[in-house]
Amino acid sequence: MTLQECYAALGGDYEDVLGRLRSEQLIKKFVLKFPDDGSYSLLYVSFDQKNYTEAFRAAHTIKGMCQNLSFTKLQESSSSLTEALREGYTPEADPLMKQVTEDYQRVIDAISIFQAESAD
Repeated sequence: MTLQECYAALGGDYEDVLGRLRSEQLIKKFVLKFPDDGSYSLLYVSFDQKNYTEAFRAAHTIKGMCQNLSFTKLQESSSSLTEALREGYTPEADPLMKQVTEDYQRVIDAISIFQAESAD
């Protein structure tokens, strides 16, 4: 799997990130670091424990990372969740959290495949 194929699989915009970072090596470096970031774990735990202030911060962090890396699908869902949690809990946050979880898993799966295949 190429980096471009990885971006297609995770719902991202490779051309956008290439225009921003200007180097495939730099993009690869940051893409491979993404799974090690603890923001999703913090979001999941905080949301589950009804700590919506911390969940908001974590969702906002994910949104920012995804904007920088052009992970479009996850950026859109995490942005929607961020707005739903901005003033605390709202019922619309529940399906948005489910969508963020699905989109996050899609990103992690694509990166895992890319990493495994690029290590060969």
